[in-house]
Amino acid sequence: MANFRSGRVGEQMKKELSQLIQLELKDPRIGFVTVTGVDVTNDLSLARVYLSVMGTEEEKEDTIKALDKASGFLRSEIGKRIRLRHTPELSFKIDAFRYGNRIKIIKAHLRL
Repeated sequence: MANFRSGRVGEQMKKELSQLIQLELKDPRIGFVTVTGVDVTNDLSLARVYLSVMGTEEEKEDTIKALDKASGFLRSEIGKRIRLRHTPELSFKIDAFRYGNRIKIIKAHLRL
């Protein structure tokens, strides 16, 4: 039961974070970012946010640093939008592998 809830919370957080990063954050260090997934622990204390970032390694690192700096703002906004009792801590990770696999799966389904 808790696993099902954490999955639903993760999907909702993914949608909200995508909107917040695109529309609300004005930091010039944040490049072209796609939120590929959010894994939330069963106790909803930690959320690992997986990102796909376009650019060089230096630009990717700058984007992660900027998002880490803005994590307090993002966490408070998610708390307002989703209305959780305890909003999970956010941990940002670059995720090229997961995003690439998803594209391969989508392409495979389109061929059918």
